[in-house]
Amino acid sequence: MAMDQDLDLVKVAPQAKPPVCKILDYGKYRFEMQKREKEAKKNQKVVEIKEIRLSLNIDTNDFNTKVNQAAKFLAQGHKLKVSIRFRGREMAHTSLGLDVHHRFAEALAGKGVVDKQPKLEGRSMMMFMSPVPTK
Repeated sequence: MAMDQDLDLVKVAPQAKPPVCKILDYGKYRFEMQKREKEAKKNQKVVEIKEIRLSLNIDTNDFNTKVNQAAKFLAQGHKLKVSIRFRGREMAHTSLGLDVHHRFAEALAGKGVVDKQPKLEGRSMMMFMSPVPTK
C-alpha cells in the first residue's frame, strides 16, 4: 500500500506485539521532528552558576554590595555559589563563616532559596542558592 501511494512504511512502535507501522513521507516526518527539536531548544533556558566570594571579616558596605550583585544574578535566573575562603588562623573560627553565610541568606530571603546549606570543604565554606520558583 505504501509503494502504491509513493510513501514510506515506518515502524512507530517496533517493540509492540504486533509491531505498529504507519504509512507516511519519511523525509517530511524527519524535517518536522527537527523543526520541533529546534523550537524546543530555542525555548530552553541555560542556567549558569555564578560565584560570590565573601571574606570572614567583611565590612557592612562590602556585604551590601555583594548582596545587591547576588540579587541581580538571582533575578536573571542564575544559580549562586556563595563561598568563603579561610586563610591562616581563620580556620579556627569557621563558626564565624557560618554566621556570615546565614546573614547572606537572610539578606536574600525574598529573592532566593538555599539549595545546599553551608558546608566546609578544605579551606573554603560553600553554600548554593537558586532563585525563588515563580508560579
